[in-house]
Amino acid sequence: MKQLDELEKKDLASITAKDKTMLFFTATWCGDCRFIKPQMPTIDAEYPDINFVEVDRDKFMSLAQELGIMGIPSFVAYQDGEEVGRFVNGDRKTKQEIENFINNLAFAK
Repeated sequence: MKQLDELEKKDLASITAKDKTMLFFTATWCGDCRFIKPQMPTIDAEYPDINFVEVDRDKFMSLAQELGIMGIPSFVAYQDGEEVGRFVNGDRKTKQEIENFINNLAFAK
């Protein structure tokens, strides 16, 4: 999984322009984020056609605000620049809940 600050371009249009992208909003102080973070490499590996990008909400607050991300951890899915789904709230998320979210996305094949 890539970190947003590792990417050359950090604007939403560039990040999500091509293919399938999943933004994973997190923060170092967030206990629910720390709960799911160890599962993220496995989830990333299970969905090789999705580009997962971890976004530190505190470092990229303007992007979080632009997308209405108030609770974390949160996930926003894109395909070819268009948002196709979001799993956004302040609740703890399990690996199964995230996989269910991904499996029910309206990604074009």
